[in-house]
Amino acid sequence: MNCITSTPSPFSLAGKRGLVVGIANEHSIATGCARAFAACGARLGATYLNEKAKPHVQAVTDELPCDFLLPCDVEKPGELEAVFGEAAQRWGKLDFMLHAIAFAPAADLHGRVVDTSPEGFAQAMDISCHSFLRMTRLAEPLMPDGGSLMTITFQGSEHVVPNYNVMGPVKAALESAVRYAAAELGAKNIRVNAISPGPIATRAASGIEKFNELLDAAENAPERRLATIEDVGALAAFLAGGGAGMLTGTIIPVDGGQHLLA
Repeated sequence: MNCITSTPSPFSLAGKRGLVVGIANEHSIATGCARAFAACGARLGATYLNEKAKPHVQAVTDELPCDFLLPCDVEKPGELEAVFGEAAQRWGKLDFMLHAIAFAPAADLHGRVVDTSPEGFAQAMDISCHSFLRMTRLAEPLMPDGGSLMTITFQGSEHVVPNYNVMGPVKAALESAVRYAAAELGAKNIRVNAISPGPIATRAASGIEKFNELLDAAENAPERRLATIEDVGALAAFLAGGGAGMLTGTIIPVDGGQHLLA
């Protein structure tokens, strides 16, 4: 993928700076997005969850035009703020941001939604949804000329997907947050969108029981293939650029048409 040409293109990210939160390893959706951003000319900042995760993330970012890599556990006070502080100090502005993190305690993820513990539900909402709003609030002052904010969701927000459980309501909340943030920030030319990939075999997805059954079902989508992290990355790069200048508040499926099926 090469979006850099001698003629300015609405699909080029040359000269743009973006933050990617959610790379876990080379198979992450955020990795596919980061690689696409870089291929289109952007420079990046990225984060890792903790020291255990750092080598796996660094193996990805070492191959990218990544200007900084910082720890970011959104449950630890100050870490998220430090990441945006580094972006402000190093770049002075931010052109786009990708939020690709989600978590629910295993006991709550593997149980019925009606049995979800208050603590587990609150933690899932905080990490998977409210962290996006916190990041949006921190990004806003760094986007005086506008920008693009993106997050990752899943069709379990709209339909009951077996074994997706508590993450269904959490992703529904995230999608609603996207629409409200888009309405509130539109006047500042800050666009807010969510990408909804079909099932992809990532480390996060491995926590869902019988995930292989979701993969099997996805193969019956109209395009008869599974989405890849590269497919998601291509859309993310488009959303980050000028070609998507009038696109905001949308939930965009990348699933080969699976969302069309009953």
